[in-house]
Amino acid sequence: DGRTLSVHDKMWRYLSGGVFTPYDGIIYVERSIGRKTRKGLMLALDLERYDFRPGSQTLIRVTEGTIIERIHPRMRIREGALLESPHILVLIDDPERTVIEPISTHKNELSRLYDFDLMMGSGHLSGYLVDKPGLELTAMRGLEKLADPALFAQKYNTDPEHAVLLFAMGDGNHSFATAKAIWEKIKSHVGAIAALNHPARYALVEIENVHDDGLTFEPIHRILFNLQTDLLEALLAYFGDRCHYKPCESCAEMIQRVDEAAKLSTNIPLHTIGLVTSRGHGVIEISSPPANLPVATIQVFLDDFMKQGLAEKIDYVHGHETVTQLGQQPRNAGLYLPVISKNDLFKTVILDGLLPRKAFSMGEAHEKRFYMECRRIA
Repeated sequence: DGRTLSVHDKMWRYLSGGVFTPYDGIIYVERSIGRKTRKGLMLALDLERYDFRPGSQTLIRVTEGTIIERIHPRMRIREGALLESPHILVLIDDPERTVIEPISTHKNELSRLYDFDLMMGSGHLSGYLVDKPGLELTAMRGLEKLADPALFAQKYNTDPEHAVLLFAMGDGNHSFATAKAIWEKIKSHVGAIAALNHPARYALVEIENVHDDGLTFEPIHRILFNLQTDLLEALLAYFGDRCHYKPCESCAEMIQRVDEAAKLSTNIPLHTIGLVTSRGHGVIEISSPPANLPVATIQVFLDDFMKQGLAEKIDYVHGHETVTQLGQQPRNAGLYLPVISKNDLFKTVILDGLLPRKAFSMGEAHEKRFYMECRRIA
């Protein structure tokens, strides 16, 4: 409680003391790490167009399940706060690069707000105020086109009952869900007219194009500890004739087979996943899989496996070295998963609903978004 009060007090002191420089409008952001440059737009999204419950058909949607227990402590801070300072990343599916990239082309014509190196090897950050009305209009028209129902149905080959998905949560969903929960509490007290433009109705985010060359997806692998049964036998029993195992001579061969299979057309009804045990390496091939992605197919099995108490615990790890090192220890097993294609993310959310937890990571830890801009919410 004391820490929450301290947060609120600091916000008031910063605002009254003139610490912040206020601007009105969209901010174009560039983040450079090594040879990669990631581009984004800081803007506010309408919380009325978002619902974190599974199966929602809102314009703004989650990609993974929301854990309600994580929202409550965040609500205690946001409730009564004057400011929000988010790290929320929201993705758009814009292969023709019509929203963010036109602003990037003209960034030298914009007012530069900040330009400096970040700490701990996290690259360089620059921000520009989009103070050219024509550029802002171009971005808005690009978003309107992406949200056109007819073009949406054609793009994803969906039926008319599939509502448009424009914004997919990439990172920081629990912060966005907290903003939604607070707004639901506020709006019943402010009246219909005031609710139309109340600052708490909106939440500040950075939108990024899933096709940005600077944005990378990393796979998250699975480790099972202290197995009570043979994992391969359990897989063969669960998937039946659709599951086949092929041994590999080395870890490198396993990785090559899994990664090459992931590059094939998604129309091929076959999922390939690496298996590491104390007996060596191999690949599991599952035909006619129940989900659009290998990670979703295997997670259905793992959830059932863990419910039966057939392993002591499951962990989620990065890097093939870790999955190999831990997976080959006695009574352990590792599952090496392919990276999700950025082209598959929106299609999977639209057709399958939520991705399984720990489906992918947007870059490594030092590439996560910093808390940079603030926005007044009260």
